[in-house]
Amino acid sequence: MQSRPEGRGFTPIFLMMEAKIEQRQWWVDRWLELLDSYRFKKRLERARNYAREGNVLSLQFVESKLTALVQGTEVDPYQVTLGLDCFSDEDWHYVVATLAQQALYAAQLLGGAMPPSIEQVFVQNGLNLFPFTLGEVHSHCSCPDKANPCKHIGAVYYQLADHFQEDPFVIFRLRGRSRSELLEQLSCYRHLSSAQLATYDPDLWADSMAIAIDVEEGATIAKPQKETKAEQQQAIKEFWQYGGELVPELTAIAPPDNPLQQIERLGDLPLNYEVAREIKQALTQIYQAASQAALGQIVGTSE
Repeated sequence: MQSRPEGRGFTPIFLMMEAKIEQRQWWVDRWLELLDSYRFKKRLERARNYAREGNVLSLQFVESKLTALVQGTEVDPYQVTLGLDCFSDEDWHYVVATLAQQALYAAQLLGGAMPPSIEQVFVQNGLNLFPFTLGEVHSHCSCPDKANPCKHIGAVYYQLADHFQEDPFVIFRLRGRSRSELLEQLSCYRHLSSAQLATYDPDLWADSMAIAIDVEEGATIAKPQKETKAEQQQAIKEFWQYGGELVPELTAIAPPDNPLQQIERLGDLPLNYEVAREIKQALTQIYQAASQAALGQIVGTSE
């Protein structure tokens, strides 16, 4: 076996198959369920080892298709491609139209989160967001192994799970909509009525963008003026208060699904395992209590 070239490694951020079940996001579980259905477990074990050891050198999207370089036993890495059937523009129109008319969906997506029941929106429109079987995933590897998935493709599956954990919009990219495209279309559709969204028009997205721009340009922008000391103190006092008018279709108040989401994004605490676990447990209770107290203030159930 030839040695692996130096300086070409792509170190996994955090392999999801090593994570505890409660640490994984639901969309990662949905992706890994595909691999669990594969009957050749030895092949999956080798794929896990490849991903764990950093043999996936690079991952890159070319439009909606994922391309990867995976280091095998040869000097040159193998080329892997992976993709799903993309939804048509018409399919995406009805999906985004449904999302735009649901305040919670719109708020969570525009905030960068994946709503837990978003799959039902696709089902309502005759689509499946996640593939049901590996046969629905179009993959190819330049290695001589004719089996699919080979261990190189399998390693890309596992590595992709890491990216799902960090960025749930990856699954939309595989279906033909990038994060920026989806959020832009969703933001524009919020300015349209249900009647306008009821039927598909290829020019509707562009027209809605023009409407959104007109709305923004028509807003009155106050000329900034120097504040007095008293005004500055009042501004500090009212910093956490929202004095503007809430957009009715985007007003969605709910506690976070994961109270420690922001802390977990920072990585492991630089402490021993038991101390770090106790701190996270304590913070979980504090965040949950704070969320409930905030909701109580909003609905008027507490002082």
